[in-house]
Amino acid sequence: MRFDKTKTDAEWRAELSPEQYRILREHGTEQAFSGQYWDNHESGEYRCAACGEPLFTSDTKFDSGTGWPSFYQALNADAVAEKTDTSHGMARVEALCRRCGSHLGHVFPDGPAPTGMRYCINSASLSFRKKD
Repeated sequence: MRFDKTKTDAEWRAELSPEQYRILREHGTEQAFSGQYWDNHESGEYRCAACGEPLFTSDTKFDSGTGWPSFYQALNADAVAEKTDTSHGMARVEALCRRCGSHLGHVFPDGPAPTGMRYCINSASLSFRKKD
């Protein structure tokens, strides 16, 4: 998979917090119910914490009960890339920022209508821009 915004490992480490680097660049996961956006109910736009690319809106966010921000749809078809993830002895679909390739979380087919999808995203992978 090819991404538009690429940086060296040293550049990513300099720009991201240690927790963001672990999640975004090393494909880590934050603990459930610990991130700043899992219970955010404000209106606005969620962006990639690494490159600022718009990914999701609050209009598609829902409470999945999992402790991570969950969305039933990406902002548009080009916002989130999906890749098969077979780590940890499981077969899952990994969600990546299409612009920079940063790990966002995973996608599951158990979300609400209208898509039936659940984008389960780490708060550390996101920045939030409140709607004016």
